[in-house]
Amino acid sequence: MIRTTLSRRSFAALALAALSAPAWASEDDLAAKGYAVGDMALGDPNAPVTVIEYASLTCPHCATFHNDTWPTIRQNYVDTGKVRFIFRDVYFDQYGLWASMIARCGGEGPFFGYLTQLFGKQKEWARSDDIVGELQRIGRLGGLPAERMQACLTDEALLNRLVADYQANATADNVRSTPTFIINGETATGAMSAAAFSALIDKHL
Repeated sequence: MIRTTLSRRSFAALALAALSAPAWASEDDLAAKGYAVGDMALGDPNAPVTVIEYASLTCPHCATFHNDTWPTIRQNYVDTGKVRFIFRDVYFDQYGLWASMIARCGGEGPFFGYLTQLFGKQKEWARSDDIVGELQRIGRLGGLPAERMQACLTDEALLNRLVADYQANATADNVRSTPTFIINGETATGAMSAAAFSALIDKHL
């Protein structure tokens, strides 16, 4: 199976950036600014199956899952109340972090819509000579004003919190590659087909 492993150098750079932020902000503090912070979730909280996905917005395999497999899984399992889906960011590099900050800039409501756009257009923005400009273009299409995006991208307290959450979650769940899925406690990796992923869910229903 082809997997993308975590880069220790990029991980260390992001950790250093987080440590240099002027203040650690609580989830409530950042939510008060209108950001989406922490786990992003869809589906019935009482669903019999919980799926946690660890993904990087710059990971091609994650984009494959979200573009090809996720729509079927959402329709058949999340929207029907069988699965509670939780998304957690993994940061390989500053570009994925910036993309996450744009997705979280407008709050929880539009988050998964931005996720769809960012994965769907990943080849365009991630390979651009002006990555920030392309991310801001996606943000504008979703209704984010330029001033709001600038505030999000330069908010060191937000950056600090996102990286801290990533470090804590990835360490706790021993995440070493993306996409990684935890399905009712069982770990699976890779961009699986809808049929293969459905089979993993069905084991717990």
